[in-house]
Amino acid sequence: MMKYKYGNMKKLAIFDFDGTLFDSVCDVVICFNKALTIHNLPTLTREEYLGCLGGNIDEITSLVLGDNLTDENLETVKDTYLNFYNSSKKENTIPFPKAHDMLKELQDKGILLAVNSNRLNYSLNEFINNYFADIDFLEIEGHEYPNPSKPDPYGVNKIIKKAQVGVDEAVYIGDSATDIKTAKNAGIDCILVKWGYGNKTDYEDEYLLDVIDDMSEIINYF
Repeated sequence: MMKYKYGNMKKLAIFDFDGTLFDSVCDVVICFNKALTIHNLPTLTREEYLGCLGGNIDEITSLVLGDNLTDENLETVKDTYLNFYNSSKKENTIPFPKAHDMLKELQDKGILLAVNSNRLNYSLNEFINNYFADIDFLEIEGHEYPNPSKPDPYGVNKIIKKAQVGVDEAVYIGDSATDIKTAKNAGIDCILVKWGYGNKTDYEDEYLLDVIDDMSEIINYF
């Protein structure tokens, strides 16, 4: 899969959040299924939810609703889900093993670090502040209306501009097709991780610089 063996060292690492730095799907499943049950709508399995993730909250809710999608259901289920999610302890949402060590090692090497996610800004900052308080991220770019969400390159472009690096010096590290499209739209390289919520089709995408199995492999590109 690798196009070249660490031939172009990067200066800026832009990370996706869900499925890349954090294992978060369990709390999403619990809270969405509570919301669906309250509104007498069919619940989904964990595997079915994995096929719905990647977009912003409106897009995710639309896919979760499937054949039951209406404007009214979209708003009521989304609002109910967010109420459940925001008030829950989210005890199942934790960093993947080695995530903090990897970020700390990159930081110690002087690499610029950023996060770009379709998770709402307040939620994104909550988790990063709780678990990665000692990591000095250049930018934490979640989704905030009316700004476009991934795969639009809005967030990545904003980060690259602030970092003052060339597109060839930046790499997007994610776990799904949305992340590949985001990197492609921004004109930067993309590394996909296998411990997240992607699938075999994603891993075989020809645009990818690499597909990795272990967090420690990320260091090799910097």
